[in-house]
Amino acid sequence: MPESRRQSLVIDTDTASDDAVALLLALRAPGADVRAITVVAGNVPLESAIRNARISLEMSGADLVPIYAGCARPLVRELHTAQNVHGADGMSGAELTDPVVPVESSHAVEALLAIARDEPGVHDLVTLGPLTNIALALAIDPAFLTRFRHTWMMIGAADNWGNVSPTGEFNAWADPESAKLVLEADGPKTMVGWDISRKYAVITPEEDARLRASGRVGMFTSEINRDVELFASALSGTPGYDLPDPVTMAVALDESLITESEDLHLSASTDESTRGQTFADHRLPRPVPNTRVVVAVDSGRFKEMLFALLKDDDDAEA
Repeated sequence: MPESRRQSLVIDTDTASDDAVALLLALRAPGADVRAITVVAGNVPLESAIRNARISLEMSGADLVPIYAGCARPLVRELHTAQNVHGADGMSGAELTDPVVPVESSHAVEALLAIARDEPGVHDLVTLGPLTNIALALAIDPAFLTRFRHTWMMIGAADNWGNVSPTGEFNAWADPESAKLVLEADGPKTMVGWDISRKYAVITPEEDARLRASGRVGMFTSEINRDVELFASALSGTPGYDLPDPVTMAVALDESLITESEDLHLSASTDESTRGQTFADHRLPRPVPNTRVVVAVDSGRFKEMLFALLKDDDDAEA
């Protein structure tokens, strides 16, 4: 039989604790290659996000992947971070060695446009933060998303349960103008909302102990999510910490994890009262769907992927 096609990913991230775990999954997945990592301000200011992406790349043990710095603020708004969730450094204040891997000189948007133009139909795009870099690329090239095999987005909430306002999920709320532009753009897209993380990607204390026992990468995952655990417990009463970006990455790596989805015509609210709410138009005649919305995933299989890819040593506890 012919060798199966390796998956190639371009990842746009506002790297804090859960983004770092998502990067580790992609960088350590045996059937995937990471073509580039582009960074945007969101969870933390841009410089911290870049540092955390570099740390994650070094922690992965993967070959050198180009990292590009992107937008330091949303399209038209002031930057509001999620440092109250992830800690001032985005990594729960864990003791981490300063990274040495370089950052490329080109701007992230320039890199995204060049990859899409010169390597069309080759890569999947995975977005883990506010969509500022992607929206700017679309402003320059309206067909930008069509040049990727698929775009996987951690954004929004299908059940309209927000984490920064009653209905606003952080990535959509932080730059709603960009979210609206990207959701309404041409190109195949899948949204994995915060509801999926809250329902299917919560790491319990027992599972966290399993990660900590699995080696240095599992210990790293646990340590950088300590602040998230406190926030998640206070916000939604979850028994542990949830991992929105890793479950999005897992779905991008293995689409069969999706157990229920719906094709919808989706947009994002830019109004202050509902800022960052993702919503569908269900009126008849139904508008043409622009986004597949994930409604449910296989939680058990996601967690087994997580444990397997973050397991450090052959003799570590399974």
